[in-house]
Amino acid sequence: MESFFGTLKSEFFRLTRFDSIKQLQAGLRRYIHYYNHERIKLKLNGLSPVQYRTQLLAA
Repeated sequence: MESFFGTLKSEFFRLTRFDSIKQLQAGLRRYIHYYNHERIKLKLNGLSPVQYRTQLLAA
């Protein structure tokens, strides 16, 4: 979890300014979706975390 929060702070909070709580919530939802579904990790054989887990469960 510490790694996730460190990445969240460096990639999301420090690059974005929010004018309301609703903007922050929507941005967090988009970022978490990106982090789990679209972010490619070399450690996971070039797959996103969701793709990697799905592949493991199908085997």
